[in-house]
Amino acid sequence: MSRHAPRVDDLLVSSNFIRAVRESGYLSISTALAELVDNSMQASATEVAISISRDGADALHEIVVEDNGCGMSKAELELCLRFGGSSRFDSRQSFGRFGMGLPAASLSQARRIEVTAWRNSGYERTVALDVDAIAAGSDQALLAHRGPLSATASGCRVRWMQCDRIEYRRLIWLERSLHRELGRMYRRFIASGLRLTINGTPVEAVDPTLLTTDIEGASARLAFDDLHYELEAADRRTAIVTVRCAILPVERWHHLDNVTKRRIGIVGGGGVSILRAGREIASGWYLMGGKRKENYDDWWRCEIEFDPSLDEHFGITINKQGIRPSATLREAIEPELESIARMLNSRVRQAFEEVKFQAAAEASCRIAAAADPDLPVIPSPGRTGAIQYRLGSEALPMEAMFRSALADRTLDLTMNADHPAFAALYQPLQAIEGEAAAALRTSLELFLLSFARSAVQLERAGRPLDDLIHAWSSTYGRMLQKS
Repeated sequence: MSRHAPRVDDLLVSSNFIRAVRESGYLSISTALAELVDNSMQASATEVAISISRDGADALHEIVVEDNGCGMSKAELELCLRFGGSSRFDSRQSFGRFGMGLPAASLSQARRIEVTAWRNSGYERTVALDVDAIAAGSDQALLAHRGPLSATASGCRVRWMQCDRIEYRRLIWLERSLHRELGRMYRRFIASGLRLTINGTPVEAVDPTLLTTDIEGASARLAFDDLHYELEAADRRTAIVTVRCAILPVERWHHLDNVTKRRIGIVGGGGVSILRAGREIASGWYLMGGKRKENYDDWWRCEIEFDPSLDEHFGITINKQGIRPSATLREAIEPELESIARMLNSRVRQAFEEVKFQAAAEASCRIAAAADPDLPVIPSPGRTGAIQYRLGSEALPMEAMFRSALADRTLDLTMNADHPAFAALYQPLQAIEGEAAAALRTSLELFLLSFARSAVQLERAGRPLDDLIHAWSSTYGRMLQKS
C-alpha cells in the first residue's frame, strides 16, 4: 500500500475521519451488533449466528456475525465498508437508510473489519478495513479478494478483530447482556421464526410488555384496543403510528420477591418501547407530556410502532438508537398518551389498594372461620363442616351495599365499591395509623360478615326480621370473642 499526505482539496482526512468515526456514539456493543443483524435481515436471512472468542483473559475479543442471507455481489461487497456506499441509500423499505451502519458500528468496536460474502455456491470474496493501517497513512482500496468455495449457497460473514472497546471482563457477562438486549430488540422477529444465536445458544424473545410472559399462570393483558394515529410521511402519503398499552396483573404478581421482579422485568422495566419496522430502537419515557414517571408506572407498559416512512417525525438518528419527536408528532399523540398514562397509573394504584384490602380482609375471614364451629349450623346439601369466609370488593351494578352468597360451604361477601357506604366506612380507616386502624377494620368486617351469615341462616329457615337482629347480635359477639 502507498503512503500519501492529505491534499488541501481532500474532502476527508482519512486517518482523522476514521478515528472520529470510532467515537460515533453507539451506546453499547449490542446496539453496534444490531446494525449487523439489521443488514442480515434486510438480506432475507433466517439464521444469524454471533460468535465471540478471545485467546486469553488479557486478549482482545474477536466477534464474527454470519448469516444465510442473499449475500452480496462483488460490486456490492466493495461498497459495503464505504460510508454512504449502500445500494439501498435512503430506502424506507426496511431497516437501513444511509449506508453508514456497517462501517460505523464495526469501527466503534474493532480495529480491523473483514466482510466476506458469497452467492450461488460460488467463491467467497472478502474486503477489509484496518484502522491502524489508515492511521499510518496507507490507502485502503477496499477491493474484494477471492477466497475458497463457499460451504453454503449464499450468505455473509462480518469479522470484528482486535475489539478494543468491549468493557466486559468475562465472556459470560457479555453473552448474558447480549441475550437480554438483542432478545428485546428483535423480539418480534424471533417470535416469527428468526434464529439468532450467540456462541450456539439461541437468543430468546424478551417482551417488555410482558404480554407473552407467564409467571405463576398469569401474564400482562392489553389495557385497551390498539390506538392508531395517521401522520403525513415525507413522500406525502399517510402512514400509521400504532400505540399498544399493557397492564400487569398486580393481584397475581405483587407478592413476588424483588429478585424475581427484576429478573422478569417488572422493577425498572416500565416506560415506552419505540419500534421501527418491528425492531426496537429506543426505550424510555417518551411522548408522555407533563406526566412524570412514578413507581406505579412500572406496572403498565406502552409500545409505539411506526413505519420507516415516518423517520422524520421520530427524528431517527443514523445509528438508530434514539428518537427526537417532531412537534407534529407530539401534538398528534402526546396529549392523549399523557391522559392514558395518568389513567393507567390510577388503575394500578387502585389495584394495589384492592390487594391491600384483600390482605387485610383475609385476617377478618380467618377470625370468622374460627368462630363458626360455635355458631348454629347452616344446612347445606351434600356438604358439612364449618363455613369458610371470603371478603372482597368491586364495582357492582346494583344499589345494595354488598352482595353475599353461600356456596360449597364458603360465604362470599363482596362490598360494592361504588356504594357511598364503601368510602364512608373505609376511607376514615386509611387516615388512622398502626394497630388501632387494623383493630377497627377487623371489627367492621366481622360486623358485616356476621350480618351476611345471619341473613343466610335465617333465610334458609324462613325466620322473621326480629330473629335476624337477634341472630346477628349473637353471631357478631361470638366473632368478636375470637378476634
